[in-house]
Amino acid sequence: MPHPQHHRTLGFLSCAIACAFWGSGFFFGKIALTELQVGHMVLYRFLFGTLALSPFLFTHDSKLNAKEWRILLLSAFLGIPFQFLVQFKGLSLTTVSHASLMIGTMPVILAIGAAIFAHERMDRTGWIAIAASTCGAALIALSSRHAVGNHASLTGDLLVVLSLVIALFWILLNKHLLVRHSAVVVTTRVVATGTLMLAAIVIPTEGWPPIARLSPKVWAALIISGIFCTALTTLAWNWGISKVPASQAGVLINMEPLVGSLLGIFVLGETLGPSAWIGASLILAAAVTLTTHSTTKVKAPMAL
Repeated sequence: MPHPQHHRTLGFLSCAIACAFWGSGFFFGKIALTELQVGHMVLYRFLFGTLALSPFLFTHDSKLNAKEWRILLLSAFLGIPFQFLVQFKGLSLTTVSHASLMIGTMPVILAIGAAIFAHERMDRTGWIAIAASTCGAALIALSSRHAVGNHASLTGDLLVVLSLVIALFWILLNKHLLVRHSAVVVTTRVVATGTLMLAAIVIPTEGWPPIARLSPKVWAALIISGIFCTALTTLAWNWGISKVPASQAGVLINMEPLVGSLLGIFVLGETLGPSAWIGASLILAAAVTLTTHSTTKVKAPMAL
C-alpha cells in the first residue's frame, strides 16, 4: 500500500501541473477573443473539454445521492458559466499579464473562505499576509490606468478578482464531493453539467457560435484550452485536492500568474509598470507566507 506521504507528494504535484496549464488559459483565451465574443469563446472551450472527458462519463458510475446532486449542480453553475463568463469578460477588458497576476490573490481568498466556512482561526502572520496581498492587488489594478498601449482597465482586473471569489465556492463544493467520490466522477459530472448550463445561457443571448469564419489559429487555441486548460487541469486539480488540504494546495495557484504573465510579456509583447511588479511581488510573497508559515486551528468541519 502506498505511503500517505507518497500520496501527499503526488497530490501537490498534480495540483502544480494543473495550475501551470491553467496559467496558459488566459493566453489562449486572449487569442480566441480576437475573433469570438466572450460567451462563444467560453462555450467552445468547455465543449472541447467535455468532449475530452466524455469517455469517463460512461465508464465511471456516479452513485451520487440527491443531496450530492444538488451540491454538484450548484458547483457546476458557479464553477463554469458564472465563474468563466465573469472571468473572461474581465480578460476582454484587461491584459493577459494583469489578469494572470490578479490570480495571485486566490490563495488568500481560499484561506479566508476556509476560515469562514471551515471555522478556522488564523494567526497574526496569516492576517498580515492577507493585508499585503490586498495591497498588491490594488497596486496592479491601479497601475492598469497608467499602462501605455496595454489596453488594461481597473474594471477588467476587478472582474477577474470577482471570478476568483466565485471559484472559492466551486473549490469548497468540489472538496466536499471528493470525500465520497473519485476525482474522475466529480470532474466529468461538473464539467458536463456546467457546459449544458453555459450553452443554455450563451446560445439564447448571443446566438449560435460561428464555425466557418474562425481562423486555424483560433481553432487551435480553443482546442488546446479545452483539452489542456480545462479537462486535464480540472481532473488533475480535483485529484490533487483529494490528497492534500485545499488551503495548502492554494500556494501552487501562484504558478498561474507566473506562467500567464511570462506568456503575456514574451509572446504577446505586453509590459508591466513598476507598481504592477511591486504588487505582484507582494501577492506572491503573501501567498507563500500564508501557506507555509501561517497556522490555523480548525474548530469544526466545513458545513454545506
